[in-house]
Amino acid sequence: MTDEDGRQRTPLVDEVIKKAAVAWVSVAGEPARALWCATLEGALVVVTGPGEQAAPGLADAAEAQVTMRGDHGGRIVTWPAEVSRVRPGTEEWDIVAPLLASKRLNAPGPATELVRRWEDDGCAVSRLTPAGEPVTGDALPDGSLAEAPRDTPAARPTRRPFRLHRVRRR
Repeated sequence: MTDEDGRQRTPLVDEVIKKAAVAWVSVAGEPARALWCATLEGALVVVTGPGEQAAPGLADAAEAQVTMRGDHGGRIVTWPAEVSRVRPGTEEWDIVAPLLASKRLNAPGPATELVRRWEDDGCAVSRLTPAGEPVTGDALPDGSLAEAPRDTPAARPTRRPFRLHRVRRR
């Protein structure tokens, strides 16, 4: 199936995009990162940057690989995406940013303030549009794609538990 832009569309990708809340996005062969997203006109929209989710390289990328899960929670499709940046001050920004802000869970403050913060802090809003043949079924990897945890400043050494009174040993 081909849409009005001449892009190849598949019913499976269209369906998982409609139900998407989280997608695993890989840029330039880097490990995939789980990103929350919103759906808009057959594409996924994500926000990254200071105070938001981290996706190094996505804002400047032209393409990415997107992996989506099915209703059973497992990986069902990986598709190539064309990445386009939604720039503040454009008509597209005025439509996309408020929609994305309204879908943001646990947002600090109202959606209008969130959109203004995204502009001021230099956050990137990216649109991921399907652009190629998806990988599904038996073509997907059989094994786990789990990787070692990334380094993070949030990790800290575990301390011994605090005890108010002395505990007797028997």
